[in-house]
Amino acid sequence: MGCFSSKSADSKASRVTRWQSTGIVALRDCKLKTVPDEVIDLERSVRTLDLSHNRLVDIPMEISKLINLQRLILADNVIERLPMNLGKLQSLKVMTLDGNRVTTLPDELGQLVKLEQLSISGNLLLNLPETIGSLRNLVLLNVSKNRLNFLPESIGSCFSLEEIQANGTFRSIFLFIELVMISVLMTRHLKLFLCKSSYFDFFFFSFLRLD
Repeated sequence: MGCFSSKSADSKASRVTRWQSTGIVALRDCKLKTVPDEVIDLERSVRTLDLSHNRLVDIPMEISKLINLQRLILADNVIERLPMNLGKLQSLKVMTLDGNRVTTLPDELGQLVKLEQLSISGNLLLNLPETIGSLRNLVLLNVSKNRLNFLPESIGSCFSLEEIQANGTFRSIFLFIELVMISVLMTRHLKLFLCKSSYFDFFFFSFLRLD
Protein backbone atom coordinates (compact mmCIF):
# COMPACT_ATOMS: atom_id res chain seq x y z
CA MET A 1 0.00 0.00 0.00
CA GLY A 2 3.01 2.27 0.36
CA CYS A 3 2.57 3.02 4.07
CA PHE A 4 5.43 4.49 6.00
CA SER A 5 6.37 1.26 7.75
CA SER A 6 10.08 1.68 7.19
CA LYS A 7 12.21 4.65 8.18
CA SER A 8 15.17 3.79 5.94
CA ALA A 9 16.26 6.29 3.32
CA ASP A 10 16.35 3.56 0.68
CA SER A 11 12.75 2.59 1.34
CA LYS A 12 11.62 6.21 1.19
CA ALA A 13 13.53 6.83 -2.03
CA SER A 14 12.15 3.73 -3.73
CA ARG A 15 8.62 4.64 -2.68
CA VAL A 16 8.92 8.16 -4.08
CA THR A 17 10.47 6.80 -7.28
CA ARG A 18 7.54 4.42 -7.71
CA TRP A 19 5.05 7.24 -7.19
CA GLN A 20 6.84 9.37 -9.77
CA SER A 21 6.93 6.61 -12.37
CA THR A 22 3.30 5.52 -11.98
CA GLY A 23 1.66 8.80 -11.02
CA ILE A 24 -0.32 6.84 -8.39
CA VAL A 25 0.04 7.52 -4.67
CA ALA A 26 -1.91 4.96 -2.61
CA LEU A 27 -1.70 5.40 1.15
CA ARG A 28 -4.86 3.68 2.38
CA ASP A 29 -5.14 2.50 5.99
CA CYS A 30 -1.89 4.10 7.06
CA LYS A 31 -3.19 5.93 10.16
CA LEU A 32 -2.12 9.24 8.63
CA LYS A 33 -3.15 12.47 10.34
CA THR A 34 -1.62 14.76 7.74
CA VAL A 35 -0.80 14.57 4.04
CA PRO A 36 2.90 13.59 3.85
CA ASP A 37 5.31 16.24 2.57
CA GLU A 38 6.77 13.67 0.18
CA VAL A 39 3.44 13.57 -1.64
CA ILE A 40 3.11 17.34 -1.95
CA ASP A 41 6.71 17.60 -3.17
CA LEU A 42 5.87 15.39 -6.17
CA GLU A 43 3.76 18.24 -7.55
CA ARG A 44 3.10 17.59 -11.28
CA SER A 45 3.86 13.86 -11.08
CA VAL A 46 0.72 12.82 -9.18
CA ARG A 47 -2.38 11.83 -11.17
CA THR A 48 -4.13 9.67 -8.54
CA LEU A 49 -4.02 10.26 -4.79
CA ASP A 50 -5.75 7.77 -2.49
CA LEU A 51 -5.65 8.66 1.20
CA SER A 52 -8.81 6.84 2.24
CA HIS A 53 -9.26 5.10 5.60
CA ASN A 54 -6.90 7.33 7.53
CA ARG A 55 -7.28 9.98 10.26
CA LEU A 56 -7.02 13.16 8.22
CA VAL A 57 -8.79 16.20 9.66
CA ASP A 58 -7.66 18.87 7.21
CA ILE A 59 -6.38 18.94 3.65
CA PRO A 60 -3.47 21.40 3.36
CA MET A 61 -3.55 24.38 1.03
CA GLU A 62 -0.37 22.98 -0.54
CA ILE A 63 -2.41 20.28 -2.26
CA SER A 64 -2.97 22.88 -4.99
CA LYS A 65 0.57 22.09 -6.16
CA LEU A 66 -0.70 18.77 -7.55
CA ILE A 67 -1.90 20.48 -10.71
CA ASN A 68 -2.09 17.26 -12.78
CA LEU A 69 -4.18 15.42 -10.19
CA GLN A 70 -7.14 13.63 -11.80
CA ARG A 71 -8.43 11.39 -9.01
CA LEU A 72 -8.61 12.46 -5.35
CA ILE A 73 -9.86 9.74 -2.99
CA LEU A 74 -10.32 10.86 0.63
CA ALA A 75 -13.06 8.53 1.86
CA ASP A 76 -13.38 7.50 5.51
CA ASN A 77 -11.33 10.12 7.27
CA VAL A 78 -12.47 12.84 9.70
CA ILE A 79 -12.16 15.78 7.32
CA GLU A 80 -14.26 18.78 8.33
CA ARG A 81 -13.43 21.26 5.59
CA LEU A 82 -11.75 21.56 2.22
CA PRO A 83 -9.10 24.14 1.31
CA MET A 84 -10.30 27.38 -0.27
CA ASN A 85 -7.83 26.98 -3.14
CA LEU A 86 -9.36 23.65 -4.17
CA GLY A 87 -10.25 25.17 -7.53
CA LYS A 88 -6.61 25.15 -8.60
CA LEU A 89 -6.82 21.40 -9.19
CA GLN A 90 -7.91 22.08 -12.75
CA SER A 91 -7.23 18.53 -13.99
CA LEU A 92 -9.43 16.85 -11.36
CA LYS A 93 -12.04 14.44 -12.77
CA VAL A 94 -13.01 12.34 -9.74
CA MET A 95 -13.32 13.46 -6.11
CA THR A 96 -14.49 11.07 -3.40
CA LEU A 97 -15.12 12.36 0.11
CA ASP A 98 -17.52 9.73 1.45
CA GLY A 99 -17.61 9.14 5.20
CA ASN A 100 -16.13 12.36 6.53
CA ARG A 101 -17.48 15.33 8.56
CA VAL A 102 -17.70 17.99 5.87
CA THR A 103 -20.42 20.56 6.58
CA THR A 104 -19.94 22.83 3.58
CA LEU A 105 -18.17 22.89 0.23
CA PRO A 106 -16.20 25.98 -0.83
CA ASP A 107 -17.45 28.15 -3.69
CA GLU A 108 -14.20 27.31 -5.45
CA LEU A 109 -15.67 23.89 -6.19
CA GLY A 110 -17.15 25.47 -9.32
CA GLN A 111 -13.66 26.01 -10.71
CA LEU A 112 -13.14 22.26 -11.13
CA VAL A 113 -14.45 22.44 -14.68
CA LYS A 114 -13.23 18.94 -15.65
CA LEU A 115 -14.86 17.21 -12.68
CA GLU A 116 -16.99 14.24 -13.78
CA GLN A 117 -17.74 12.47 -10.50
CA LEU A 118 -18.35 14.03 -7.09
CA SER A 119 -19.17 11.65 -4.25
CA ILE A 120 -19.64 13.12 -0.78
CA SER A 121 -22.03 10.70 0.89
CA GLY A 122 -22.12 10.21 4.64
CA ASN A 123 -21.11 13.74 5.62
CA LEU A 124 -22.88 16.65 7.37
CA LEU A 125 -23.72 18.84 4.38
CA LEU A 126 -26.58 21.29 4.83
CA ASN A 127 -26.36 22.76 1.33
CA LEU A 128 -24.39 22.81 -1.90
CA PRO A 129 -22.74 25.95 -3.30
CA GLU A 130 -24.43 27.77 -6.17
CA THR A 131 -21.17 27.43 -8.08
CA ILE A 132 -21.86 23.73 -8.59
CA GLY A 133 -23.71 24.83 -11.71
CA SER A 134 -20.34 25.56 -13.33
CA LEU A 135 -19.50 21.85 -13.37
CA ARG A 136 -20.63 21.32 -16.95
CA ASN A 137 -18.83 17.95 -17.21
CA LEU A 138 -20.30 16.50 -14.01
CA VAL A 139 -21.91 13.12 -14.74
CA LEU A 140 -22.42 11.66 -11.23
CA LEU A 141 -23.35 13.48 -8.01
CA ASN A 142 -23.64 11.43 -4.82
CA VAL A 143 -24.93 13.37 -1.80
CA SER A 144 -26.48 10.42 0.03
CA LYS A 145 -26.77 10.44 3.84
CA ASN A 146 -26.34 14.17 4.38
CA ARG A 147 -28.60 16.87 5.86
CA LEU A 148 -29.53 18.85 2.78
CA ASN A 149 -32.49 21.20 3.05
CA PHE A 150 -32.53 22.27 -0.59
CA LEU A 151 -30.61 22.13 -3.85
CA PRO A 152 -29.26 25.21 -5.62
CA GLU A 153 -31.13 26.19 -8.78
CA SER A 154 -27.80 26.29 -10.58
CA ILE A 155 -27.63 22.49 -10.57
CA GLY A 156 -29.85 22.68 -13.64
CA SER A 157 -26.82 24.01 -15.51
CA CYS A 158 -24.89 20.76 -15.02
CA PHE A 159 -25.69 19.73 -18.56
CA SER A 160 -23.78 16.44 -18.46
CA LEU A 161 -25.38 15.23 -15.24
CA GLU A 162 -26.80 11.71 -15.64
CA GLU A 163 -27.19 10.47 -12.08
CA ILE A 164 -27.96 11.93 -8.65
CA GLN A 165 -27.67 9.64 -5.64
CA ALA A 166 -29.45 11.04 -2.59
CA ASN A 167 -30.26 8.04 -0.43
CA GLY A 168 -31.37 9.01 3.07
CA THR A 169 -30.75 12.70 2.42
CA PHE A 170 -34.15 14.38 2.55
CA ARG A 171 -35.01 16.49 5.55
CA SER A 172 -38.15 17.82 3.93
CA ILE A 173 -40.58 16.80 1.23
CA PHE A 174 -39.68 20.00 -0.61
CA LEU A 175 -36.19 18.70 -1.40
CA PHE A 176 -37.73 15.51 -2.68
CA ILE A 177 -40.01 17.52 -4.99
CA GLU A 178 -37.06 19.65 -6.13
CA LEU A 179 -35.14 16.58 -7.26
CA VAL A 180 -38.11 15.20 -9.15
CA MET A 181 -38.69 18.54 -10.89
CA ILE A 182 -35.02 18.77 -11.86
CA SER A 183 -35.20 15.34 -13.43
CA VAL A 184 -38.31 16.32 -15.39
CA LEU A 185 -37.02 19.68 -16.60
CA MET A 186 -33.55 18.59 -17.66
CA THR A 187 -33.29 17.85 -21.37
CA ARG A 188 -31.54 14.48 -21.15
CA HIS A 189 -31.54 11.19 -19.32
CA LEU A 190 -31.23 11.65 -15.55
CA LYS A 191 -31.44 8.95 -12.91
CA LEU A 192 -32.36 9.66 -9.31
CA PHE A 193 -31.72 7.22 -6.48
CA LEU A 194 -33.76 8.22 -3.46
CA CYS A 195 -33.97 5.75 -0.59
CA LYS A 196 -34.96 5.66 3.07
CA SER A 197 -36.12 9.25 3.46
CA SER A 198 -38.37 10.18 6.34
CA TYR A 199 -41.29 10.30 3.92
CA PHE A 200 -40.66 7.35 1.63
CA ASP A 201 -39.32 3.84 2.11
CA PHE A 202 -37.92 3.49 -1.40
CA PHE A 203 -38.16 5.39 -4.66
CA PHE A 204 -36.30 5.05 -7.93
CA PHE A 205 -36.94 7.54 -10.71
CA SER A 206 -35.55 7.43 -14.22
CA PHE A 207 -36.77 10.08 -16.65
CA LEU A 208 -35.93 9.85 -20.33
CA ARG A 209 -36.14 12.62 -22.89
CA LEU A 210 -38.90 12.03 -25.41
CA ASP A 211 -37.61 13.03 -28.85
